[in-house]
Amino acid sequence: MSVLTRDEAQTRAKLLDVRRYTIDLDLTSGDETFDALTVIQFTARADADTFVELKPAELRSATLDGHPLDPGTLTGNRLPLTGLTAGDHELRVDAVMSYSRTGEGMHRFTDPTDGETYLYTQLFLDDVQRVFAAFDQPDLKAVFDLTVTAPDGWTVLANSVTEHLGDGRWKAAPTPLISTYLVAVAAGPWHSVRTEHRGLPFGLHCRRSLAAHLDADADELLDITRQCYDRYHEKFDEPYPFDSYDQAFVPEFNAGAMENPGLVTFRDEFVYRSAVTDTERQTRAMVIAHEMAHMWFGDLVTLRWWDDIWLNESFAEYMGYQTLTEATRFTDTWTDFGVVRKPWGYDADQRPSTHPVAPDAVDDTAAALLNFDGISYAKGASALRQLVTWLGEKDFLAGINTHFARHRFGNAALADFLDSLASATERDVHAWADAWLRTTGVDTLTPTVASAPDGTRTLTVTRAGQRPHRVAVGVYDQDLTDDDRLVLRERLHLDIPQDDPQPLGKAPALLVLNDGDLTYAKVRFDPRSADTVLTRLRALPEPLTRAVAWNALRDAVRDGELPAARYLDTARDHLPHETDLALVQGVLAFAIGQITDRYLAPDRRPAALATLTGLCRDLIRRTEDGDNPGLRLIAVRHLVDVSAHPDAIAAWLADGTVPGGPELDPELRWRVLGRLAVLGATDEDTIAAELRRDPSATGQEGAARCRAALPDPDAKRRAWDAMFSTDDLSNYLFTATARGFWQPEQADLVREYVPRYFKEAPALAARRGPAIAAAAGRFAFPAHAVDGETLRLGEKCLRKADPTPALRRKLIDELDDLARALKVRGHGSEGE
Repeated sequence: MSVLTRDEAQTRAKLLDVRRYTIDLDLTSGDETFDALTVIQFTARADADTFVELKPAELRSATLDGHPLDPGTLTGNRLPLTGLTAGDHELRVDAVMSYSRTGEGMHRFTDPTDGETYLYTQLFLDDVQRVFAAFDQPDLKAVFDLTVTAPDGWTVLANSVTEHLGDGRWKAAPTPLISTYLVAVAAGPWHSVRTEHRGLPFGLHCRRSLAAHLDADADELLDITRQCYDRYHEKFDEPYPFDSYDQAFVPEFNAGAMENPGLVTFRDEFVYRSAVTDTERQTRAMVIAHEMAHMWFGDLVTLRWWDDIWLNESFAEYMGYQTLTEATRFTDTWTDFGVVRKPWGYDADQRPSTHPVAPDAVDDTAAALLNFDGISYAKGASALRQLVTWLGEKDFLAGINTHFARHRFGNAALADFLDSLASATERDVHAWADAWLRTTGVDTLTPTVASAPDGTRTLTVTRAGQRPHRVAVGVYDQDLTDDDRLVLRERLHLDIPQDDPQPLGKAPALLVLNDGDLTYAKVRFDPRSADTVLTRLRALPEPLTRAVAWNALRDAVRDGELPAARYLDTARDHLPHETDLALVQGVLAFAIGQITDRYLAPDRRPAALATLTGLCRDLIRRTEDGDNPGLRLIAVRHLVDVSAHPDAIAAWLADGTVPGGPELDPELRWRVLGRLAVLGATDEDTIAAELRRDPSATGQEGAARCRAALPDPDAKRRAWDAMFSTDDLSNYLFTATARGFWQPEQADLVREYVPRYFKEAPALAARRGPAIAAAAGRFAFPAHAVDGETLRLGEKCLRKADPTPALRRKLIDELDDLARALKVRGHGSEGE
C-alpha cells in the first residue's frame, strides 16, 4: 500500500475542491465484510490526473461522470482518475470492505459476555480508505451525508444526529465541512443515556454488558461534560460547531479516545467495572476535557498537513488539564500531569527518535503517525503552559479566538496560528516559536548559591540548552516548630537566562527550580538542597512542588547522577507519608517498572522487591481506618506486583478479600492471578475457572496474560505462536499475551525467544499493519533482557531486517531505553 506524501497532498489540494461525500454503508452482509457505496462530488481546477484512495476486499465498480473505470487499475490503495478536465465531477465507487480486528478502519467486536456484536470506525490518520473511497488528506474538507443499513435492534451513531428510517435504515444529518479522518460511525445494540444541555443533545453509549457500570457513573460523566462545555464557551467566542455531542465507550480501542466531531469514541476501560482511585476518575475527566477541546482545536480548525499535529494535540492536552482545573472538582490536575504525562515527554525528547514539537516537514503519512507521542502531547502542552506564563492568558485567549474566526471550518498551519497570536500581543511570538517549537531536547537548569563577604547570598541559574524560560523558584526554610514541615519563604520569578544574580538573603534549606512546574526543563539542586530533598521531601507543603522534586530525582537516576537504589530508599522514607494519589502511583510505577525491573542488576532485584513490599505494607497499615480507600487500593495493587512469595496474595484470592479490605473485584482478582502465574503458583485449571467466573472481554484478556505468564515451556510456546505464527489475536488480546510473556523472574526460561523476537517481529509488523506493529514494538519487546547481546540483536534488526516505520520507531525507542538501563546499572555498581 502506498502512503500519501506531503508533496502529493499539496498537489492534490491545489487541484481539487471536494464538496460532498454521499455514503451508503450496509452492515448486514456478514461477519467478515460490509458494503460501501460512495459518491464524491468535487471540482477540478485544471485538466490533470489524480487518484482516490481505497483499500477494498473487492472493488465492484467505479464510474467517473457516468463513465466506468476499470477496477483492475486499482493499484494497492490508489484508484487512478486520469484525464480529468477542469470543472465539476462525480465519482461513484461500489466496494466490499473488510472488517478489522486491530482497531483500524471499521472494527468489529463480539462481546463474549452476551454474544452481542458492535462496530465502530477509527479512521485516524489515513484509515478512512478502509471504510469508503476518499481523497484522504486533512485539507480536503467536505460535507459528509451518511446512510447506514444495520441489523434489527441496533442503533447507529454518527457525527451528527441520526434518524431511524425503518427496516434497519439510519440516516445521519449532513455534517459541516470536516476532514476525512474525522468521519465516525458506531453501530450495535448500544446501551444509551441521553440528555440535553443548552439545547444540545448529549449522549453516553456503551455495550449492554457494561450498562450497569455506565449508569452508576452517568451523572459524573455528564456533569464533567457540561462543566467543560460551559467553560469552553466562556473561553472561546466561537460556539460549539456541531449539532450534538455523543460519547461512545467502545471495545478494543487503540487510543485513549478520538475526537470525532459530535461522536467522541473512548476506550471502554473508562467504564469502570472495578474499584478505581479518584486520580483515575480525574484522568477520565481529563480525557473528556481533552477531546472536547478538539471540537475547536482540530475539528473546527484543522491542521493543513500532519507536520502541525501539535496544533491538535498539544492544545487539547493543555486545554484539557487547564479547563478541568478551572471548571470541575478536580482542581489539582497539573500534579498528575507533572508526574505522569511530563516524564513521557522528557523521555521521548531524549531518545534518537526525538523531533521538534512543530517539525519543518513530515514527508508522508507513515512518518506522521509516529509523531503522536510524548512530544506532541506532553512536551507541546508544557510549551503552551510556558507560553501562557510568558504571554499572559488574556492575550493567549485573544490570539486563539482570532485564529478560530479566521479559519473556522478550514485548515491552518503554524504560521497562521503565530500570526493570530501576534495580532494580540506586542511580544515576539515568532522568536518564541523558533526557540520552543522548532528545537529538540530538554534544557537542564542548575542553581548556584554564592555567599558574599557580608553573609548575604545570591542565586544564579545556569541553563544547559537554548530556550528562554520564565520560572518560579521556591525558597524553603525548615519550620523551627515542626521538624516535619518546610515553609515557603518566597517564590522568586526569574527569566532565564538571567541578567544578574538574584539576592537570596539567608541560606535556605531548599531551593526548588521550576516550582509550580510552569516550564519544560530538567532541574538540579544545589548541594545543600540535594541533601534536604533526599531527607525532607515529604515536608514540602504542596503536591505540585513535590512532583517537581520527584521528577528531578527520577531524571537524576536516568542520567546516572543518583544511584537507583537511593531513589528506592527515598521512596521508602517519604512515600508512606504522601497524601497525593497521583504522586504515590507515579513514584511506585517508576520504582517498579524501571528501577526494579530494569535499572538494577538481577542479583539486586530481590532486595528491591523487599524494599517496595515494605513500603506497600506501610501504606496498607496507614489506611486501615478506611479514610483513604484510593491510597489503599494503590498500595494493594503494587503489593501484588512486587510479591516475591505467593502465600499471602494466594490467600487473598481464596478469601476474595484483602484483610481489612478491599474485596477482590475482577481487576484485582486477575492482577493477583497474574502474579501467581509468574511465580508458578497457579495453573491452567485455575485460570480457566477464573475465566468462567468472569467471561467478559476483560476476563479474556486477563486469562491470556496469565497463560502467557506461566513458567512452563509449553505455555510460552503457545503464547509465542499465538502472537507471531497466527493472525488470530485482536489488538487487545495480542497486547495481553505480550504483557504476560516476558517476566524478569523467567529470564532463563524465555532466553531462546529473545533472538527469535528480532527475527519474527518485522514480518509480523509487515503482515498485520501499524497497530499490531506498535504493540509488538512496545509490549512484545524483551525489555527485561538488559544486556549487550539484546542491544546487538536489536541494532542488527534495524540495519538488516527493514522493519516497517511503526515497528522501527518502537525498536529505536526501546533499544535506547535498554542502552540507558545498561548505563544506569554501571553507575549503580560503581556508586553504591
